[in-house]
Amino acid sequence: QVQLVESGGGLVQPGGSLRLSCAASGSIFSIYTMGWYRQAPGKQRELVAAITSGGSTNYADSVKGRFTISRDNAKNTVFLQMNNLKPEDTAVYYCNADIQMTYLVINNYWGQGTQVTVSS
Repeated sequence: QVQLVESGGGLVQPGGSLRLSCAASGSIFSIYTMGWYRQAPGKQRELVAAITSGGSTNYADSVKGRFTISRDNAKNTVFLQMNNLKPEDTAVYYCNADIQMTYLVINNYWGQGTQVTVSS
C-alpha cells in the first residue's frame, strides 16, 4: 500500500524558516496532485499549498509570498519551504496526494502529520 511520511517539523521562532518533506512509497504507478494541509487546535483542516503533476501551484492567501511548494518526481517527494514563519502558522501539517497504484484507480492519501510550532 501507499504510505506518505512527513518530516522537517519542529520548533522555530517567529521569522524563522522550516522545510517540510513528504516522501511517498509503495506500489506507485502515478502521482498526480500533491499538497500540504494544516490543522490548528480547535480549527478545521485547511489547504496550505498544492502542486499538480505539471507543476502548477496554488497557495492559501495567508501563506502567499512566504511558502513555496515543490516536488521531486524522481524521489516521489513533495516539499514545503516555509519562510518568515508566524505564530499563526503553528499547526500539524499533513501531506496529501492523489496516487494511482499499478492497475488501480486513483485514491487520495494522507500522511500522519508533522508538528510545526512557531513561538518565541
